[in-house]
Amino acid sequence: MAKYLISFPSAAMVVPEGELEAVGRDARAAIDEAKAAGVYVFAGGIDESVPPVLVAADGAVAGGGYSWAPTLNGGFTVLELPSRDEAVAWAARIAKACRCDQELRVFGFDPQS
Repeated sequence: MAKYLISFPSAAMVVPEGELEAVGRDARAAIDEAKAAGVYVFAGGIDESVPPVLVAADGAVAGGGYSWAPTLNGGFTVLELPSRDEAVAWAARIAKACRCDQELRVFGFDPQS
């Protein structure tokens, strides 16, 4: 089985006023369904109030991430699924719950992990 990343950037989630509580409830329900189905690996959102740091091989820490890369933010879900079709179906569930489209990517297989 492959692991799939289902994600969205913060700017994609535009929730009409008064619906934020329902979005949170629906998103938690989708994650609970993934857990019950035994496909859940990890989910969460980037805490945008904590700025990123760049850590060098020697342990030196610099404020900010890569200056040339897009900002990494938003929500992420990792599920382990038997097929891309099932990954698309789960991404659609999460998109419906979050009220925004989701990006779907597959992790490369690593036999050592």
